[in-house]
Amino acid sequence: MTLSSIRKVYQGIAERRQMFRMFDRHTQRPNRFEAAAGGLYRGEWFEISEAEHDCMFEILPPLWTRSEMFAMREFLTGSITSIFFTLKIDVRMRYFHGYCDLSDKGSPGRMRDAIVERETRPVRTMTREERLEHIWSSTHDEYRGYAGERWPERDRGKRTVMFYAGLQGTTLKLLDALTDAEIAAKLPIHLRYLPEAIAA
Repeated sequence: MTLSSIRKVYQGIAERRQMFRMFDRHTQRPNRFEAAAGGLYRGEWFEISEAEHDCMFEILPPLWTRSEMFAMREFLTGSITSIFFTLKIDVRMRYFHGYCDLSDKGSPGRMRDAIVERETRPVRTMTREERLEHIWSSTHDEYRGYAGERWPERDRGKRTVMFYAGLQGTTLKLLDALTDAEIAAKLPIHLRYLPEAIAA
Protein backbone atom coordinates (compact mmCIF):
# COMPACT_ATOMS: atom_id res chain seq x y z
CA MET A 1 0.00 0.00 0.00
CA THR A 2 1.50 3.35 -1.08
CA LEU A 3 -0.33 6.64 -0.60
CA SER A 4 2.17 9.52 -0.98
CA SER A 5 1.12 12.88 -2.56
CA ILE A 6 0.21 15.85 -0.35
CA ARG A 7 -3.21 15.21 1.19
CA LYS A 8 -5.47 16.45 3.96
CA VAL A 9 -6.35 13.53 6.23
CA TYR A 10 -8.77 15.08 8.74
CA GLN A 11 -11.48 17.74 8.48
CA GLY A 12 -11.70 20.27 11.28
CA ILE A 13 -9.21 21.00 14.07
CA ALA A 14 -7.79 17.90 15.75
CA GLU A 15 -7.88 18.11 19.53
CA ARG A 16 -4.97 16.65 21.52
CA ARG A 17 -6.17 13.04 21.74
CA GLN A 18 -7.06 12.92 18.05
CA MET A 19 -3.75 14.57 17.11
CA PHE A 20 -1.74 11.89 18.90
CA ARG A 21 -3.86 9.13 17.33
CA MET A 22 -3.18 10.55 13.88
CA PHE A 23 0.57 10.75 14.40
CA ASP A 24 0.49 7.02 13.63
CA ARG A 25 -2.67 6.44 11.59
CA HIS A 26 -1.07 3.36 10.04
CA THR A 27 -0.04 1.58 13.24
CA GLN A 28 -1.98 -1.57 12.26
CA ARG A 29 -0.37 -1.90 8.84
CA PRO A 30 0.83 -5.36 7.80
CA ASN A 31 4.56 -6.00 8.24
CA ARG A 32 4.83 -2.95 10.46
CA PHE A 33 8.36 -3.77 11.59
CA GLU A 34 9.61 -5.19 8.29
CA ALA A 35 8.87 -2.70 5.52
CA ALA A 36 9.66 0.98 5.09
CA ALA A 37 6.50 3.04 5.58
CA GLY A 38 7.59 6.42 4.21
CA GLY A 39 5.03 6.38 1.42
CA LEU A 40 2.18 5.90 3.88
CA TYR A 41 3.02 9.01 5.89
CA ARG A 42 4.77 11.35 3.44
CA GLY A 43 2.46 14.23 2.52
CA GLU A 44 -0.21 13.73 5.21
CA TRP A 45 -1.40 16.90 6.95
CA PHE A 46 -4.17 18.12 9.24
CA GLU A 47 -5.10 21.17 11.29
CA ILE A 48 -4.37 21.49 15.01
CA SER A 49 -4.96 24.19 17.63
CA GLU A 50 -2.46 26.81 18.75
CA ALA A 51 -2.15 25.07 22.13
CA GLU A 52 -1.19 21.74 20.50
CA HIS A 53 1.27 23.51 18.18
CA ASP A 54 2.95 25.25 21.12
CA CYS A 55 3.01 22.05 23.17
CA MET A 56 4.84 20.21 20.38
CA PHE A 57 7.34 23.07 20.05
CA GLU A 58 8.19 22.76 23.75
CA ILE A 59 8.59 18.95 23.87
CA LEU A 60 12.10 18.88 22.35
CA PRO A 61 14.34 21.47 20.77
CA PRO A 62 13.32 21.52 17.07
CA LEU A 63 15.62 20.11 14.41
CA TRP A 64 15.27 23.51 12.68
CA THR A 65 12.92 26.49 12.65
CA ARG A 66 11.90 28.89 9.92
CA SER A 67 9.60 31.87 10.04
CA GLU A 68 6.39 29.84 9.73
CA MET A 69 7.42 26.26 10.48
CA PHE A 70 9.59 23.99 12.58
CA ALA A 71 10.73 20.36 12.23
CA MET A 72 10.68 17.75 14.98
CA ARG A 73 14.06 16.34 15.91
CA GLU A 74 12.77 12.77 16.13
CA PHE A 75 12.10 11.03 12.80
CA LEU A 76 9.06 8.81 12.31
CA THR A 77 10.70 6.57 9.74
CA GLY A 78 13.73 7.04 7.51
CA SER A 79 13.92 10.73 6.63
CA ILE A 80 10.21 11.43 7.39
CA THR A 81 9.51 13.78 10.29
CA SER A 82 6.79 16.07 11.62
CA ILE A 83 6.67 19.66 10.40
CA PHE A 84 4.48 22.11 12.29
CA PHE A 85 3.18 25.19 10.46
CA THR A 86 1.86 28.57 11.61
CA LEU A 87 0.10 30.09 8.60
CA LYS A 88 -1.96 33.24 8.12
CA ILE A 89 -5.00 32.22 6.09
CA ASP A 90 -7.88 34.61 5.47
CA VAL A 91 -6.56 37.13 8.03
CA ARG A 92 -6.21 34.69 10.92
CA MET A 93 -3.42 32.49 12.20
CA ARG A 94 -3.95 28.74 11.84
CA TYR A 95 -1.80 25.76 12.83
CA PHE A 96 -1.05 22.53 11.00
CA HIS A 97 0.93 19.31 11.29
CA GLY A 98 2.35 17.45 8.30
CA TYR A 99 4.82 14.68 7.49
CA CYS A 100 7.63 15.71 5.14
CA ASP A 101 10.55 13.77 3.71
CA LEU A 102 13.58 15.86 4.60
CA SER A 103 15.73 14.07 2.01
CA ASP A 104 13.77 16.32 -0.39
CA LYS A 105 14.70 19.86 0.68
CA GLY A 106 11.68 21.42 -1.05
CA SER A 107 9.17 19.15 0.69
CA PRO A 108 8.22 21.50 3.59
CA GLY A 109 7.72 24.46 1.23
CA ARG A 110 5.52 22.42 -1.13
CA MET A 111 3.43 21.21 1.80
CA ARG A 112 3.01 24.78 3.08
CA ASP A 113 1.87 25.90 -0.38
CA ALA A 114 -0.55 22.95 -0.69
CA ILE A 115 -2.09 23.70 2.71
CA VAL A 116 -2.58 27.37 1.85
CA GLU A 117 -4.09 26.49 -1.54
CA ARG A 118 -6.46 23.92 -0.01
CA GLU A 119 -7.57 26.13 2.88
CA THR A 120 -8.23 29.24 0.79
CA ARG A 121 -10.87 27.63 -1.42
CA PRO A 122 -13.85 30.00 -1.57
CA VAL A 123 -16.42 27.27 -0.78
CA ARG A 124 -16.00 24.41 1.68
CA THR A 125 -15.59 21.31 -0.42
CA MET A 126 -14.14 17.82 -0.04
CA THR A 127 -12.69 15.46 -2.60
CA ARG A 128 -13.59 11.77 -2.47
CA GLU A 129 -10.05 11.09 -1.23
CA GLU A 130 -10.47 13.61 1.62
CA ARG A 131 -13.75 11.97 2.62
CA LEU A 132 -12.11 8.54 2.73
CA GLU A 133 -9.09 9.85 4.67
CA HIS A 134 -11.38 11.53 7.22
CA ILE A 135 -13.29 8.26 7.69
CA TRP A 136 -9.99 6.41 8.21
CA SER A 137 -8.68 9.05 10.64
CA SER A 138 -11.84 9.21 12.74
CA THR A 139 -12.61 5.47 12.89
CA HIS A 140 -11.47 3.74 16.08
CA ASP A 141 -8.71 1.14 15.65
CA GLU A 142 -11.11 -1.69 16.56
CA TYR A 143 -13.27 -0.85 13.52
CA ARG A 144 -10.56 -0.37 10.91
CA GLY A 145 -7.70 -2.52 9.67
CA TYR A 146 -6.12 -4.13 6.64
CA ALA A 147 -7.36 -6.89 4.37
CA GLY A 148 -5.74 -10.18 5.36
CA GLU A 149 -5.50 -13.71 4.03
CA ARG A 150 -9.24 -14.31 3.69
CA TRP A 151 -9.40 -11.54 1.06
CA PRO A 152 -8.53 -12.08 -2.63
CA GLU A 153 -4.79 -11.66 -3.17
CA ARG A 154 -5.27 -8.41 -5.14
CA ASP A 155 -6.94 -6.80 -2.07
CA ARG A 156 -4.57 -7.97 0.68
CA GLY A 157 -2.98 -5.12 2.57
CA LYS A 158 -5.65 -2.60 1.52
CA ARG A 159 -7.42 -0.59 4.23
CA THR A 160 -10.75 -1.87 5.56
CA VAL A 161 -13.51 -0.39 7.75
CA MET A 162 -16.53 -1.86 9.49
CA PHE A 163 -19.81 -0.78 7.91
CA TYR A 164 -23.33 -1.23 9.27
CA ALA A 165 -25.50 -2.42 6.39
CA GLY A 166 -28.93 -2.42 8.04
CA LEU A 167 -30.68 -5.80 7.86
CA GLN A 168 -27.48 -7.43 6.59
CA GLY A 169 -25.72 -6.41 9.81
CA THR A 170 -22.14 -5.25 10.14
CA THR A 171 -19.69 -6.05 7.40
CA LEU A 172 -16.03 -5.38 6.68
CA LYS A 173 -15.48 -3.35 3.50
CA LEU A 174 -12.48 -2.04 1.61
CA LEU A 175 -12.18 1.68 2.36
CA ASP A 176 -11.57 2.56 -1.29
CA ALA A 177 -14.62 0.52 -2.38
CA LEU A 178 -17.18 2.40 -0.28
CA THR A 179 -20.01 3.83 -2.38
CA ASP A 180 -20.96 7.51 -2.18
CA ALA A 181 -23.96 6.59 -0.01
CA GLU A 182 -21.78 4.51 2.32
CA ILE A 183 -19.23 7.33 2.58
CA ALA A 184 -22.00 9.79 3.48
CA ALA A 185 -23.32 7.38 6.13
CA LYS A 186 -19.88 7.15 7.78
CA LEU A 187 -19.21 10.90 7.79
CA PRO A 188 -20.43 13.21 10.56
CA ILE A 189 -23.59 15.10 9.55
CA HIS A 190 -21.81 18.45 9.09
CA LEU A 191 -19.53 16.90 6.42
CA ARG A 192 -22.03 14.72 4.55
CA TYR A 193 -23.40 17.28 2.11
CA LEU A 194 -20.37 19.40 1.30
CA PRO A 195 -19.89 19.89 -2.45
CA GLU A 196 -17.55 17.49 -4.23
CA ALA A 197 -14.20 19.06 -5.09
CA ILE A 198 -12.06 18.01 -8.03
CA ALA A 199 -8.78 16.57 -6.76
CA ALA A 200 -5.83 18.83 -7.55
